[in-house]
Amino acid sequence: MTVTYVIDGSGITGLDSFWDAVGEAVNGPGGYFGRNLDAFADCLGGGFGTPGDGSFVIEWRDHAQSAHALGHAETARRLERLLPRVHPTGRAGLERELAEARAGRGPTLFDQLVEIITDRTEPGTLRLM
Repeated sequence: MTVTYVIDGSGITGLDSFWDAVGEAVNGPGGYFGRNLDAFADCLGGGFGTPGDGSFVIEWRDHAQSAHALGHAETARRLERLLPRVHPTGRAGLERELAEARAGRGPTLFDQLVEIITDRTEPGTLRLM
């Protein structure tokens, strides 16, 4: 039996609300399903109260609204928060990513989340609606 997890993109206003939406979609109200990109990828791999134990589909409704909310501006905000904590050897790369995001170029958080889902799950698992 295939389980469908519905992400309601209409309520996503930024990365924090995405984490809330995906956590609730998979694990119910107040549910956890990662709060950063690495944890999200790990959760998709299974073993964390996740769909990794069976067949599932992620149906991302109103994904266009999510794409806007998780666009370059939100990507830049995330990178700005990471900058003070980045290891000195990674600082130049992060600053380049930040400059690109501020200029409206490069992958957005939405792009990164879609890539994580498609890389960590079976083909056809993600349905953008």
